[in-house]
Amino acid sequence: MKKLFAILGMITCMIGLCACGQEETKTLSPLEQSLLQMGEGTVTDMDTIVANGTMEQYAGNPAVYAGFTGWKDALENDIGKLEGTDGGTVELNEEEMVATINVNVLGRDHNATVEIVFDYSGTGSYQSITTNVQYSLGEIMLKAAMNTLIGMGTVFVVLILISLIISCFSLISKIEEKKKKKAAAKVESNDVKPAPVVTQIAEKEELSDDTELVAVIAAAIAAYEGSGSTDGFVVRSIRKSNKSKWQNA
Repeated sequence: MKKLFAILGMITCMIGLCACGQEETKTLSPLEQSLLQMGEGTVTDMDTIVANGTMEQYAGNPAVYAGFTGWKDALENDIGKLEGTDGGTVELNEEEMVATINVNVLGRDHNATVEIVFDYSGTGSYQSITTNVQYSLGEIMLKAAMNTLIGMGTVFVVLILISLIISCFSLISKIEEKKKKKAAAKVESNDVKPAPVVTQIAEKEELSDDTELVAVIAAAIAAYEGSGSTDGFVVRSIRKSNKSKWQNA
């Protein structure tokens, strides 16, 4: 008897697990069904308009034109070609009279979901149209890896550029030192050149001092001889003595 209850308990648990695994199917109301059909028709019309190249005539409606642009990009890059629609879901906001319609789109390369936000009040206008492409797990991981590589590569490139800029600072300092050395060498060469001029001035001063000394000596000799002038004296030569001027006098 105990074994029978145990078997019945196991069967009950298995049935409960199976019931939990099944998706709950929501029955759409007539309004929701009509909105879903309108959403599927919107996707079909949007694909026709983009294929005919007449989407520019809707440029005056930003929400619709943005939806056409997103659908065109998704077709060219991911979806490939519209194969049809496969139902969807509808969420109603009765207070604001706004419906969010998600249409399942079957594509040649990738499936997608077109989200249409529609004002089903008296105006009946589109608020937004967005195309969301469905990627596999492998594709998502590959894109994540590519984004990571691009980000890390950008960081490394920036770090390399910064290191190169820092290394150039040493070259700049060396160039400045060379310029300073050249400027110092020019200053030193300019300081050495005026030396001969100073020597010439000193020699002239010495010669002028000797001339005055000769005149004084000649006047003293004339006074000693008792003559009133030095016309009779002739200077034959002048020799520079190592003695001071007072000793020569």
